[in-house]
Amino acid sequence: MKSLLSLLLLCLSFQVVAKEVAGIALPNSLSQDNQTYVLNGAGVRSKFLMDLYVGSLYLTATTDTADKVLAQDKAIIRLDILSDLITSDKMRDAISDGFEAATDGKMDDAMKASIAAFMTLFEADIKPGDNFVLIASRDGVEAIKNDIPQPKVGDATFAKALLNIWLGEHPAQKSLKRDMLGH
Repeated sequence: MKSLLSLLLLCLSFQVVAKEVAGIALPNSLSQDNQTYVLNGAGVRSKFLMDLYVGSLYLTATTDTADKVLAQDKAIIRLDILSDLITSDKMRDAISDGFEAATDGKMDDAMKASIAAFMTLFEADIKPGDNFVLIASRDGVEAIKNDIPQPKVGDATFAKALLNIWLGEHPAQKSLKRDMLGH
């Protein structure tokens, strides 16, 4: 119950707008479990000159390297959907590809089970204006879709792999990685 309450507070805690990216107003900071997370950076995931979503990264202490992000106890990635080209099927495919790249294809049964559980987040229709908040910690990943908390998934290894989809050696998009790291 405490976790559910803290997730709800996270949804309600968006504060002063720090930056606008592709028409999405991003808060300067947000709070989760009595901790403040500041906007580290944000950018647009695009494909074929089409803006698909805004990805933003929130941390307790800003940094400009993926290794330092992964060393923090928690990191929060927010995805704001911009395009109706993002469907549930395409999001699941993209996330699956992202995990494949983030783990260099080396996934044990526990990772595969965590990925399968995480994919339920993308079962319902996705439309422009939807947002996903992904809280990666040493305890796994908590997710919120459109202010509705989802069950926690995975462990620290899964959380690291999730962050590496955007921040790893083979990110979803190199320019988005740079923007999220504040470059």
